[in-house]
Amino acid sequence: MCSPLRLSAIALSVLMIAGCSDPKIDTSSMPASVVSVEKVRNSLPTYKRDDFDQGLIIISTASTFNSIDILNPNRMNAAEIAESANVQMHGLTGDQVIQRADQILRERRSREREQAIRKLTRLEEKQAKAKSDQQQLARFSIDNARYYMGKSPYGAPEPVIDLEVTNNTDKVVSELSLRGIVTSPDRSQPWVDEQFYYVVPGGIEPGETLAWSLAPNRFGPWGEPQIPSNAELTVRLEGLRGTDEQPLWDSPALSKSEVTKLERLRAEYGGVALSNAE
Repeated sequence: MCSPLRLSAIALSVLMIAGCSDPKIDTSSMPASVVSVEKVRNSLPTYKRDDFDQGLIIISTASTFNSIDILNPNRMNAAEIAESANVQMHGLTGDQVIQRADQILRERRSREREQAIRKLTRLEEKQAKAKSDQQQLARFSIDNARYYMGKSPYGAPEPVIDLEVTNNTDKVVSELSLRGIVTSPDRSQPWVDEQFYYVVPGGIEPGETLAWSLAPNRFGPWGEPQIPSNAELTVRLEGLRGTDEQPLWDSPALSKSEVTKLERLRAEYGGVALSNAE
């Protein structure tokens, strides 16, 4: 049987442990929140108080304002903390606030990494698709292009574009989107730099070569009488349409901002994305 003296010592120890337990945040009311936040903060060693302040900000804004600057050194006051406090903070000690905030940050960084990897994957797929489509378009060749001034049936000067093309794709092409550029050695700027279209009667079959003489508008840049006879025509293919009148191989290239973002994401997450793909 324990002596009365020993029982008293045990009771005293229990009371001391209970009295020395770490204070906790109480968000049951506004006054309780204000008082308990300050009490918990003051119970921490000085070197932990900044971490505690940041922890309160992170926890109180975790679900409503994820874009907050968590590195902002300005401390939120007790009233601001109390207004945004929620069940996540109720009953936490100072150390638990710090630990909970660290967990939230890790989860947030994990989500950000997953989002970045998904964005990286989308940009790489878009880049690959654009490259593949450009390779397909390149199989449709402009074999010959010539510009000159001919005569209309009424004897008036009339611009003429002679074109010869070959369809090395596996699709029937019904329409060509082209850009014509007319230059001469004595002029730094082109005489003509215009997009034009040509609908192919009956389409052009895979493996087929066709030649046409086209008559652009003589009242526009093509009909400029000062264009010299030694001017050269360059024709660039910009797009094709199939027999259903839908564009063929028209995936857009990445914009400058997308290229910049892709390079940044590759530098930061490229190895991670590659390992995930494997």
